[in-house]
Amino acid sequence: MLGRLTYDSLPFYSIIAFGGAAITVGAGLAVIGLITWFRLWGWLWKNYLTTLDHKRIGIMYIVVALVMLVRGFIDALMMRGQQMASASGHGFLEGDHFQQVFSAHGTIMIFFMATPFMAGLVNFVLPLQLGARDVAFPFMNALSFWLTAGAAGLVLISLVIGVFSTAGWVGYPPYSGVERNPGVGVDYWVWALFISGFATTMTGINFVVTILKHRAPGMAYMRMPIFVWTVLCSSLIILIAFPALTVAVALLGLDRLFLTHFFTADHGGNLMNFTNLFWMWGHPEVYLLVLPAFGVFSEVVATFSGKKIYGYSAMVKATVIIMFVSMLVWLHHFFTMGASATVNAVFGIATMIIGVPTGLKIFNWMFTMYRGRVRFHVSMYWTLGFMVLFVIGGATGVMHAIVPVDYNTHNTAFLVAHFHNMLVPGVLFGYVAGYMYWFPKAFGFTLNQKWGIRAFWGWAIGFTLAFMPLYALGLMGLPRRTANIYDPSFLPLLIVAFIGALCVLFGIVALLVQLYVSVRDRAQNRDLTGDPWDGRSLEWSIPSPPPAFNFARIPIVDQLDAFAEAKRAGRKLQYEPAGPVDLPVPTIVPMVMGVSAFLLGFAAIWYMWWLFVLSFLVMLGAMIGRSFVDHNEFRVPQREVEAGLRTAAGRAGGVQ
Repeated sequence: MLGRLTYDSLPFYSIIAFGGAAITVGAGLAVIGLITWFRLWGWLWKNYLTTLDHKRIGIMYIVVALVMLVRGFIDALMMRGQQMASASGHGFLEGDHFQQVFSAHGTIMIFFMATPFMAGLVNFVLPLQLGARDVAFPFMNALSFWLTAGAAGLVLISLVIGVFSTAGWVGYPPYSGVERNPGVGVDYWVWALFISGFATTMTGINFVVTILKHRAPGMAYMRMPIFVWTVLCSSLIILIAFPALTVAVALLGLDRLFLTHFFTADHGGNLMNFTNLFWMWGHPEVYLLVLPAFGVFSEVVATFSGKKIYGYSAMVKATVIIMFVSMLVWLHHFFTMGASATVNAVFGIATMIIGVPTGLKIFNWMFTMYRGRVRFHVSMYWTLGFMVLFVIGGATGVMHAIVPVDYNTHNTAFLVAHFHNMLVPGVLFGYVAGYMYWFPKAFGFTLNQKWGIRAFWGWAIGFTLAFMPLYALGLMGLPRRTANIYDPSFLPLLIVAFIGALCVLFGIVALLVQLYVSVRDRAQNRDLTGDPWDGRSLEWSIPSPPPAFNFARIPIVDQLDAFAEAKRAGRKLQYEPAGPVDLPVPTIVPMVMGVSAFLLGFAAIWYMWWLFVLSFLVMLGAMIGRSFVDHNEFRVPQREVEAGLRTAAGRAGGVQ
């Protein structure tokens, strides 16, 4: 009945693993206890657990991302500590346990921190910038979130029951094959990625259709905010790249479960097919994450420089070029596999080319600030820090595009430093800047600036100390993915890297303290008759926080930055005639399907086929049941719409 789940599946093999499991379970019980103590279950049920409102779904995405950020960073801290300790002869992680930690860190940070963070910001902001009342498919939006949460749950429960993959976050065969890795670890990885892959693909479909079909009247493509352009290009990348990953992990799962041998070289398979499929997703993934962050930086720089973004048309073209070229560089992830010089040269040149539109964006942000009225809001700190650190990462990326250089640095800590140099400043700094920029729009009060700046310096200094030494260590010959380091000459730089990780820990704690202090002091921050700044896009023309229906009347856009230009000229925005406002009915179905997807994956991992069939039937029944239930939109009472009109009066140069 329990399949291969036994007493030995509990984490008694290591005191560290047991401690991690105890902390995970304790944290979960503490959250449940606090919600029960403060009697929040009813409020959560009504406002979040059953919601189809894009704004609240976006907030839930960001909560998941921040939780997984803490979880993934603990893994990073353990890896840095293990490498430092092993160089002095006193490591504390066994080889397989280190590989679990390494695999979980990469998987969490890419799939369950960065991707949900992106989806959360876009969910909240996109319809507001488009002048829409919601995304195109609200039910699909909620289903995408709950599937993502269910997949994240599989990664978290692997800490408590069983083990996680030891095949790395990329899961290359034969290391992930059933012959070399017969346990449940790779299965946890496969099912978590399979479920989250479906969720992210649906999210991409939703965002593309929303942008194409739900723009405000008059919002032509070249009148869309830069952030919307970056989301459109990012979503198109999702539609092309994520199916490749979903197919790859599905075929790997079939290899493991039914011995189909798609990737088993000894039985006629080709393991390089998995590598190609994975990186056909893997490199575009970098850009589908970084492009929305670029959009955030554009919004922040324009707002806090008091100017239009410099070179709007060039920024749009650069974004589209990055989207196309991002799909043509995946092979640079395995230059060392033995491809011909011609193949390597083509992909090396493409890798260099993609740096050109990216560099253009850097210059455009600098020219936007030039002669502007620059205000150093905390989100500007994250933006300026990104510009400095990201350029360093881009330069080392061009070094890797030179194939002979890559041959010598590919499997070293130099490469680890490079891709963190792209993802931490380029992605995480952007999302944190967006979180701080739009926080008052979401909740109606500002975040504490002092703690936000302290968090920035913790991250900026910590990142520099943690990863710049890895460039040197890589050139000295330190291999990546190494649990035990026996050369004491590496120790001084490893100590510096560990100190950097501790500084980043301070940055994470400062973010949590900032949120606590801001909520504690919200009473004095809540009076927002005007926001602390006037953004340039339509989301700033409505109250903070926005009403459930977003816009009491839909605005008419007659130019780029229509809201900012109306404020500057002292005139009114134009609006469509008032009419009835309809919203989707809240439903429990997405949450039921998310929980069922979690149980389905868990059952498949442990061969509990009765639970697998039951979970599948529940998911099927929930979808069929929804089709027979009246889920038509409900009409917002006219008094609420009129209250929204009154609250929004004057924000856009006149009454909505």
